[in-house]
Amino acid sequence: MTLMLTSVACVAEAEIVLAGGADLIDCKDAARGALGALPLEEVAAIVAAIGGRRPVSAVVELPHDLSEARAAIERTAALGVSFVKFALPATPDADRLVEALAPLAATTRLVAVLFADQGPDLDVLPRLAAAGFSGALLDTAHKGKGRLIDHFDIGALAAFVGRCHGLRLEAGLAGSLESPDVPRLLVTKPDVLGFRGALCVGRDRRAAVDPTAVALIRDLIPGGPRTQAAGVAANVDWSLVVGRGFLESRERMREIDHVFVRDLVIPVEIGAYDFERGRTQRVRFNVDVDVTRASGGDDMRMVFSYDVIMDAIRIILASGHIDMVETIAERLAEMVLRHERAQAISVQVEKLDVAPGAVGVRIRRERQPETAKVHHLLPGLVDAADKQPKP
Repeated sequence: MTLMLTSVACVAEAEIVLAGGADLIDCKDAARGALGALPLEEVAAIVAAIGGRRPVSAVVELPHDLSEARAAIERTAALGVSFVKFALPATPDADRLVEALAPLAATTRLVAVLFADQGPDLDVLPRLAAAGFSGALLDTAHKGKGRLIDHFDIGALAAFVGRCHGLRLEAGLAGSLESPDVPRLLVTKPDVLGFRGALCVGRDRRAAVDPTAVALIRDLIPGGPRTQAAGVAANVDWSLVVGRGFLESRERMREIDHVFVRDLVIPVEIGAYDFERGRTQRVRFNVDVDVTRASGGDDMRMVFSYDVIMDAIRIILASGHIDMVETIAERLAEMVLRHERAQAISVQVEKLDVAPGAVGVRIRRERQPETAKVHHLLPGLVDAADKQPKP
């Protein structure tokens, strides 16, 4: 389950994003750069105004002196924030900083921010985990010079999230994200997607927060305001709710759109024979997805993007050599059907360099009825139930 993090600079903005359904409220001064800290009194005011209705985080600008850096985090944590974010320097002394902050991790959730546009050293992730950090967030330092996805392709982002999860670190993605990026990044299964500019008037991160823009991003991320899964379910008759969701789902499924990718040819490391290893072969993809029609205005909430299909292909291929075209087809079908509007998928994967023509496989897979029923009303609930809490 992916949470929506919204960066705010004052109590008024915090109230707007709270009303708009933000999961996490992040105190940050956008006028001071990518990770500008708010004055402590403003952070305290936001924490007081939210009153525990949502988790609140805060950015801390760390001084170079290690003892002062620890003191800065302690002062911010004492305000009652749920976790503290700070930029991890891309310098040799980063390890010294991580070591110095490790004792704080026992009482304060620490999130290190790495900048994708500054060539981050991802080998620091195991050291963050060993020091007890809660998570790592991949962001961009230079706003206006490209989105996160311009600096890390979708395969690299999926690898970052997967590596974090393998180390039991929560993984966050941010960096000039726009609404079309949301469905693409959801495929990587981050714990958090962070936003500022996309929520503001004119997409200017220094401008006021726009409730309409908040609503757009909120609607693109499955789920909604929640504190804990058990609490959400406490007073609900699920036998009635799930049945109602099933009926509504069948009603909407009467109209189906077809989103497709045709004749996409990519060099792929594939093949079960020894002679096929260590080199690439041309592979052609043809994919057709049955998507429930959405009604409403002309924005990303109404669109199932073909980018989701192509990104899923890239993520699969980024994992390295694959023996069978059948493996690619099954993985692709599974990934695309995670999207609640995707009802069925046909996948054809062909190797073009084996024979004068083409050889390969064609499969069709459909969303399982039980999954469709639950995800229709409470998208993300199934994933949340499977997700084990961090010890």
